Amino acid sequence: MARKPQQQRAKERVDTVLQEAEVLLVEGGVSGFSIPRLAERLDFPRATIYKFFPTPWALLNELAERELAALEARLDDHAEALREARDWRETVTRMVYAAADFYDERPVAQVVLLTGFSDDSFRALEYTIARLGALTRSLLHDRGIVLPDGAPDIPALAVEFGTASFRMSYFLHGRMTPEYTQAAAEVMLLFLEKRLQLTA
Repeated sequence: MARKPQQQRAKERVDTVLQEAEVLLVEGGVSGFSIPRLAERLDFPRATIYKFFPTPWALLNELAERELAALEARLDDHAEALREARDWRETVTRMVYAAADFYDERPVAQVVLLTGFSDDSFRALEYTIARLGALTRSLLHDRGIVLPDGAPDIPALAVEFGTASFRMSYFLHGRMTPEYTQAAAEVMLLFLEKRLQLTA
């Protein structure tokens, strides 16, 4: 777990550490990341970083939490516009493209959210997927489409499938390509359509 700085000077130092960590991760991925390398680039004593981030995973998890919060905030901000789409399929498609735009604008989010590097980051991502599933459920409900509760969590699974397409795009191309973004929308739509037919 990361330790939260209390004093302003310490907060500024932690922000500097996180900003440079983002640069290092975008350059070399998780495998190229280490606290000694980060300390060398910043010309900080290692102890300065270890004081707040006792392990590399603590630092990476902090970045993942920040990016997950930013992704969720981005889609929440788009929710009103998503409700204005012509039909529920366009709503889902716009949501997927908004998420793809987020990843394209924030390369570090691709690294810390689509690669998976620890149990904590995995849990945080799955928790966010569940919350984005709840947002999807709400957007569909506003269009008069009621998805059943209980297992499986249909909208969360739909988001999970779309995220899998993003992971593959990052793995193969290092970015969100139009083809994989469209595939993410299609897999979500197909799954939701199938489930809606089963519950009709």
